[in-house]
Amino acid sequence: MNNKKGFTLIELMIVVAIIGILAAIAYPSYQEYVHKTKRTDAQADMMNIANRLQKYKIVNFSYLKSNDSAISLNDIGQSSQIPQSSIPLYNLALSDVTTGTWTLTATPITSAGQFGDGHIVLNHRGERCWAKGTDKNNGTPCIPSSTSNWDGR
Repeated sequence: MNNKKGFTLIELMIVVAIIGILAAIAYPSYQEYVHKTKRTDAQADMMNIANRLQKYKIVNFSYLKSNDSAISLNDIGQSSQIPQSSIPLYNLALSDVTTGTWTLTATPITSAGQFGDGHIVLNHRGERCWAKGTDKNNGTPCIPSSTSNWDGR
């Protein structure tokens, strides 16, 4: 009697097919997790920027400079991209700056891997909003309100 041990080609092909199916299911979930993590980091950076804007107002009693022009991100030591410590993923824009108001908008950079993730918006009241895909096709950012939030609802 001749007992041979090992796998047949069919058995190996079945294993490869199963691994391929599992990878096809898992990879998109992993990519979504990576996008969410990077978005959460950007949101944390935006909250830190909001704190610096508030400190500026406490010291100067306004979000305006002494010549009544609006402050910029440079005035609080912030570049126009986040994160500052690695490859930039979002462009920042500080807009609607008046004596007591501002709006901070983060737009995903097209070539940075976050494209299609949507604008992230925060205002002087702490109101925030995010809607997936608003950055595609030159879409407009959402408008923060007391009922909007950063979890897409």
